[in-house]
Amino acid sequence: MNKSELIDAMAADAGISKGAAKKALESFISNVGNSLNQGKRVSLVGFGSWSVSSRSAREGRNPQTGKSISIAAKNVVKFKPGAELDNSVNAK
Repeated sequence: MNKSELIDAMAADAGISKGAAKKALESFISNVGNSLNQGKRVSLVGFGSWSVSSRSAREGRNPQTGKSISIAAKNVVKFKPGAELDNSVNAK
């Protein structure tokens, strides 16, 4: 499912226009991003939680040449699914 398909599904499920669903989705994405940027954790009970983790600088290898390369430190976003989401994906 891509973004436009998600907007269509949200609009149909909520009985709202696609424009309103698009604004709601963009607001959600923006607010999650802003919270993570401030170092906060975002948690939706039953769905999952997002957090930011620091990855330290390290040495890596170029797979084509085998030469060592330096990989810079950076922050990465992590997602941990909630129990309800995990159960729904693993239900048979």
